[in-house]
Amino acid sequence: MATTRIYGAESRPSQPSFYIANRVDEVALAAILKTLGGAEGVALMIEDVLYPSPAVMKVVKKSGCKVLTFNFRKSDSRTLREKLMELMQEGKDVLYIPGRPNSIIGTNSDVPMPFMMQLGALHIAPVPVFVGMYRNHIRRAFTSGNDYDFLTIDILPKLQPGPQTGERLLEVWLEVGCKRYSENPVFNKSLPRLIVEGMRKNASVELVDGLDGTSLPYGKMLGVAMALSRWMKKNVKEPRLGIILPPGKGGVIANIACFLAGIVPVNINYTSSDGAFESIVRQSGIKHFVTARAFMSKLPQFPWPKGEAIIHLDKTLKSLGMPAIAGWVTFAKVAPMPLIAKTFGLDDRSGDDEVALLFTSGSSGEPKGVPITHRMLISNIAQLLSKAWVPEGSPILCSLPIFHSFGLAITTVMPLLYGFGMVTFPSPLEAKSLNDLIEKHKCVIVVSTPTFARSMLRRAKANTYDSVKYFVVGAEKLQKTLADEFEAKCGKKLLEGYGLTETTPVCGVNLDEIGPTAEQPYYVPGVKMGSIGQLMPGLAVRVTDPDEDNVRLPISEQGMIWFKGPNVFSGYIGREDLNAEIFRDGWFKTGDLGSVDLNGFLTLGGRRSRFSKIGGEMVPHEVVENAIEDFVELPEGFAGRAVAVMGVPDAAKGEALVLLSAVHQGQLNQALEDIKNHLVAQGLPRLWAPREIIPVEAIPALPTGKMDLKGCQILAYEALNIPH
Repeated sequence: MATTRIYGAESRPSQPSFYIANRVDEVALAAILKTLGGAEGVALMIEDVLYPSPAVMKVVKKSGCKVLTFNFRKSDSRTLREKLMELMQEGKDVLYIPGRPNSIIGTNSDVPMPFMMQLGALHIAPVPVFVGMYRNHIRRAFTSGNDYDFLTIDILPKLQPGPQTGERLLEVWLEVGCKRYSENPVFNKSLPRLIVEGMRKNASVELVDGLDGTSLPYGKMLGVAMALSRWMKKNVKEPRLGIILPPGKGGVIANIACFLAGIVPVNINYTSSDGAFESIVRQSGIKHFVTARAFMSKLPQFPWPKGEAIIHLDKTLKSLGMPAIAGWVTFAKVAPMPLIAKTFGLDDRSGDDEVALLFTSGSSGEPKGVPITHRMLISNIAQLLSKAWVPEGSPILCSLPIFHSFGLAITTVMPLLYGFGMVTFPSPLEAKSLNDLIEKHKCVIVVSTPTFARSMLRRAKANTYDSVKYFVVGAEKLQKTLADEFEAKCGKKLLEGYGLTETTPVCGVNLDEIGPTAEQPYYVPGVKMGSIGQLMPGLAVRVTDPDEDNVRLPISEQGMIWFKGPNVFSGYIGREDLNAEIFRDGWFKTGDLGSVDLNGFLTLGGRRSRFSKIGGEMVPHEVVENAIEDFVELPEGFAGRAVAVMGVPDAAKGEALVLLSAVHQGQLNQALEDIKNHLVAQGLPRLWAPREIIPVEAIPALPTGKMDLKGCQILAYEALNIPH
């Protein structure tokens, strides 16, 4: 029997008011009506083209409440407002009951954008009511269906009168939804315990190594990791351990072993410069590094540590002996869970304890250390799987490096927790090999970047991605031309998402396409092209003036994005100076500009650092880049990023834009003039046009596919002889 918890009832307005709920079912409606005083004190407002479910209507009829129906396409706001005011003058609270539109699972609200706009146009300051439905399970911790274990109802303070009621209503719904989602006790569990439980439950699910074609069942892999963890416990005395391995059996086993040993894994970017690597080692305090001799031979330029600092995974496992490893494999399969938990101290570490340490990509400076907690990882994976439905056993392509936040959380930890198959490959760059693996193993989820996806498209057949349900791209803006070309050739939508290392990482993602049906013409979409998707359940958002943190903006206006949620980190290690700049009352300043529509979709406007102030006007680099990228002709077989816009000092206007180009090698003056004319034709100011083109062999990129902003800046400054 589900439990119901009501908050805020004692502080609701004493005068009759207009209550708007994000959703109701029959249980929630009965509880709200009882709280507001039943038929004598409440009138109900129902949209007759978006009717509530039969179960809800049964409660409506039984309640005896007066019902006001309206049709948002036919009712004018003034007439509807007068009817509502009459009911309130009679001494009745009016409760708007949302219907059930078509939507994907895990949506925050059942009020589609057109209805939010109409409710706002009534110009009656509402009392927001947030109904949250939750499960005591991390697979779908938040739900929009009737499969919940507990239900929360928050009656919130009445909004102030004024414009943009819909935006303010959504903002407070998201904030209280964040609070209730964060209170779910499942997020206080131990990550290694959940991993062990998941791997034992799905012992026959396999990790397929795409490099050598071998496979390893989860049950056996868990036993090998247990054996290695006991060795680590005896031989590694530091609280953190470096791991320098690509996606594959070794990388996964090393991370699981760390979790079991109570050691924090620090997966290190093996394409780092000497300086970045030294910074990571210094900041994290690590003294030992797990790797494999075969992998070391492939990276002779990497600044490998010397002597006993290196733990050779292959050599160490061999030294343990097959009988000992076999014993741990048997233990992993047959030992009671309480004994396993005691043996490895699984419950000694949980909740807000650090479970991993990641470093930002360093695309614009020195890498920054982001401590990841049990709670952050568990809650973020639960956020994603509250919205994306994938059957257990479904294979996932795992080619993103484990030192990348998405590679750690979504393509390493998530499969182990839920029994998704892993098809690993050590590099996201080898498009043909990745396509072959997707087709052969019928992968259901593929995660990449637009740059890598373009390369994969060039080498794909029409049926290569037939098995793929979600082909998600992030880390850089998805070009419409690429999305259109991908869908035309392969019949699959590229689904843009967005995440940050600091948010563990997923903040939003486009998922299942939802539209009208004959039975239900109204819907909350699951995909919005040009956006990065709906915000994750449990993630609150705030928008401020880009130049003034204390000036709040409506969330539908572009400004600085701030987040709050259980997946948001608490600060960089050793950077109290920076932490003081990016946190305000528990809110994290992302550095990205964007806006949120009334369906909860976030559209990004670029990073604040990727703007130039030219003649007093803020010019967004990415807008100019995207317009040029769509215009230039790419050479046959070209798969990388074509151009990059950078800002450089300018004596007259403060800054000027220059264009790094991997596709322009000659006739630069004519090419520049053509680009300027194209930008003007697209409605962009001529002021936004690049001052000159700088030909480069390739646009610098990080291993994750992100543009290497620091590398691009160095190229531009060197070409123009600007000190840097």
